[in-house]
Amino acid sequence: MADRMTPRQAAPWIALCAVAFAIIASVLGSNEWAPLGFERAAVDWAVAHRPSAAVTTAKAVTALGTGAFPYLVALAAGVVLVRACRPHRSGRAAATLLLAPVLWLVAGQLLRQGLMHGFGRPRPPASDWAFTPSGFAFPSGHAFTAAVCAGLLALAVARTHPGARRAATTLAVAFAAVIGATRVYLGVHWPLDVLGGWLLATAWLLLGAVLLRTPGRPAPEEPTADRPSTSM
Repeated sequence: MADRMTPRQAAPWIALCAVAFAIIASVLGSNEWAPLGFERAAVDWAVAHRPSAAVTTAKAVTALGTGAFPYLVALAAGVVLVRACRPHRSGRAAATLLLAPVLWLVAGQLLRQGLMHGFGRPRPPASDWAFTPSGFAFPSGHAFTAAVCAGLLALAVARTHPGARRAATTLAVAFAAVIGATRVYLGVHWPLDVLGGWLLATAWLLLGAVLLRTPGRPAPEEPTADRPSTSM
């Protein structure tokens, strides 16, 4: 599990995700960012199977991958960590722990935005859209954001409530998968955009799990030479 990984254990997985992401970007770039055959087929199938009720549901679900909701999920991860690691040595330490997941999500968004604008992959044709999106296509922002925010909460739960590790991980994966699938279903992303978002998010989560490691409950402070012992 990512919450138990040491830097040495996490490094190969981070590298694997980064290499896979780079390969996808290279393949798409060599194809002038046009869709591959299976991508076109997937979007065509989605457009042909979009009853109004399904579109309404997919729009409601996909909205959870942007806006305030992902940041609230990341903040919830901070709350879980703060509550589990009390007492804190200072208010600053508690605030840092509370905001660390949100700040990590923000930093990831900056990285993702930079890559997205650098690649500049066009979205599917407007005739395929179920609504009007904005920005470029690769990597998918919704897929990345959903995976990172849900993953941060799952990591926090796994570290502080080990018995809930499996349930938290399953829910995080399901949330990220559903959000990503809606992007293709609504015709606003190609499948490799979503896969790229997931790969980037996985690498970012693993890196965060290493850099933002938090201990369990702080150990009691030992008496020092400046503090007289109360024992006799």
